[in-house]
Amino acid sequence: MQHGGGLYWAAQMPRYPRFSQASEGLSAQVYTSLLGLAQASGNEVFPLNVGDTHLEPPESASVTALSKHRFDGMHRYADVRGEPVLLDAIVGDLARRGRPVACENIQVTPGGTSGLDLACRALLAPGDEVLLLAPYWPLIRGIISACGALAVEVPLYTELDKPGFDLRATLERALTRRTTAIYVNSPNNPTGVVLSERQVDELAAFAAAHDLWLLCDEAYERLSYRDPAPRAVWMHPLLRDRSVVLHTLSKSYGLSGARVAYLHAAEAALGRIAGLSTFATYCAARPMQVAGARALASEDGESWVAAARKQYESAAKMTAEALRMAPPASGTFVFFDTRPLLRGGERPHALLERVAHSGVVLTPGSVAGRDYGDWARLCFTAVPLPRLERALATLERVLYA
Repeated sequence: MQHGGGLYWAAQMPRYPRFSQASEGLSAQVYTSLLGLAQASGNEVFPLNVGDTHLEPPESASVTALSKHRFDGMHRYADVRGEPVLLDAIVGDLARRGRPVACENIQVTPGGTSGLDLACRALLAPGDEVLLLAPYWPLIRGIISACGALAVEVPLYTELDKPGFDLRATLERALTRRTTAIYVNSPNNPTGVVLSERQVDELAAFAAAHDLWLLCDEAYERLSYRDPAPRAVWMHPLLRDRSVVLHTLSKSYGLSGARVAYLHAAEAALGRIAGLSTFATYCAARPMQVAGARALASEDGESWVAAARKQYESAAKMTAEALRMAPPASGTFVFFDTRPLLRGGERPHALLERVAHSGVVLTPGSVAGRDYGDWARLCFTAVPLPRLERALATLERVLYA
């Protein structure tokens, strides 16, 4: 039976070899191709483009320390929700910070990227919109897009101190009937901005008024250079039942390669996330969860954080001075406008290429938002202070000579 000259059979054919719409526009080349220029230059290479630390983690949480002890079942599957020793350490850590969270409201994930992916898949449906406060961590836009949702970029962290800026009005202008969630990262990558209590109040009131989820990315929570550190966004009373919160040990404890993070949320949301986690990653690596528990619960973990924060603050001030800007309030980056540094008709990427030829690799600001193509990001924790000093001297020669 032909059914219209074969059209019926054509309609039943599988879509192979086409690909899913969710994968369109996603690439493994998220950050920069400038590293190759630096490596070919013959100069000392300073990879200040990807956010990491040169510091080794706390000794008690190191792979070396783990290898010195025998743990029963270390190479077996871990508990799906998280190893009990790590969950206990997380509960204790959150309680010490003044906001107790029950163990059943926590899900351990293999890294922060995986955690935010699970959170987005639990909360977002195709066609939903997420207010993406910009500039932002480069991977979050792709995570949202892979869910079939739309990331609506809202320039914010670079605008907060400008005269007349109205946070609530800015958010209201970006709102549509499809808006489902807000992604907030404070302390912020890449600006180092920490939202004030008044700004958090405005954000919380907006989210509550429009019944929105808050995706709170707390990757840099331990790296605020203010004393005392401001209250975390997720601790606001209006956000208690509408926040899904991501914590990671990558930045706070130098454990980026261990891939240990966790989410916490209200019971209903956490149940969805836990179900997705079972089918996506099943569990995080058991040895690394033990390492994470040691970092959170041991004295040398806390002393490591304090020492790292002190060193990072020195690096931040050194970097800001070299770039003739104010030091960031937190984090591991400076984010700066390249336009005052351009020569003649030079474009921003040409400036970054000129810098790369000297051996210094920076990240184009465009990865942090479409409004930031003229900006650049520099990670001041990627190399030890003596190397950073050499990198900054090189950068100053290129930019200001």
